[in-house]
Amino acid sequence: MKKIKKPLVSVVMNCFNGEKFLKKSVHSVLMQTFKNWELIFFDNRSTDKSLKIVKNFNDKRIKIVKSKKHLKLYHARNEAIKISKGKFIAFIDCDDWWKKNKLKKQLNLFTKDKAIDLVYTNLYIYNNAKKKSSIFSNDKLKSGFLFRELLKSYKIFILTVLAKREVFQKKMFNQHYDIIGDFEFFIRKSFKYYYGALQEPLAYYRHHSDNYSKKKIKLYYEELIDWMKNFEKKKIRHSLNLKHVKKELFKTKMKIYLRDFLKLGV
Repeated sequence: MKKIKKPLVSVVMNCFNGEKFLKKSVHSVLMQTFKNWELIFFDNRSTDKSLKIVKNFNDKRIKIVKSKKHLKLYHARNEAIKISKGKFIAFIDCDDWWKKNKLKKQLNLFTKDKAIDLVYTNLYIYNNAKKKSSIFSNDKLKSGFLFRELLKSYKIFILTVLAKREVFQKKMFNQHYDIIGDFEFFIRKSFKYYYGALQEPLAYYRHHSDNYSKKKIKLYYEELIDWMKNFEKKKIRHSLNLKHVKKELFKTKMKIYLRDFLKLGV
């Protein structure tokens, strides 16, 4: 009896000076119980030891790509996707990591429900300073065509996503963004594509000082403002409730003001 060929999963890892936590992130991919994957390691002109760390793993499934110039994050993600060959695409950043059965459990859900185009999961938020983890969502994650639901409560972290290649084939990430590109992409694609959810936390998002630097918070705020303006230009807003987005903008602006006032910015 012939064995059923397992689909190739392309794992995209974009890196710019990620040496601090990189080893754990790559190791979590290597330890996956599902073995038919390729890791597209896209180095975005790092000046630290990131490349050396990845090369030391010496695994043929790791494909190292060096960018000719430094790119915005979502431009770099798009370039990595273009190089990838998998039927499915996943993402992991240099400071996060997966549980060993992540890919296997997501692929099982694709097998059970052929209508699904993308699977996201719950996750743990790891506080790097306190060395403690907490579950991200205690509420049930929704499945379906989630456009309106995501606008009410956005719960998709890119490191939890596994998506069919066709989700990226026509329009990819908006290369204009450096912070909210995944937020914009997954909301935009939720019009057309069916999202499946796994309630089990299958990844760890590392919360550390670099995630919430003053510079990044300001950029996050500016990009959300830009996204809302573009959204309104398309004349969709009259039929949708954007109150939660405006609340998020207010909270972000307050963070900026508080950091300036307390002189905690970096």
